[in-house]
Amino acid sequence: MTNSKLEQLKYPIGKFDCPNNISQEQIKSWISILEHFPNRLENLVKDLTDKQLDTPYRPEGWTIRQVVII
Repeated sequence: MTNSKLEQLKYPIGKFDCPNNISQEQIKSWISILEHFPNRLENLVKDLTDKQLDTPYRPEGWTIRQVVII
């Protein structure tokens, strides 16, 4: 596997780019995302099979079960 492909698997939506100026609206939005995340994550994984939960998301990476800890 090339470094480029591994990098894409490590950061599927790209690396975090922290804004220089953070507004109160951004903070409120981020807090809302964090508040709702546990329920959203639970809903995403609740119907997965054991085989799916034990699938690593990249070569030699952790499985969904290890990352989510269900």
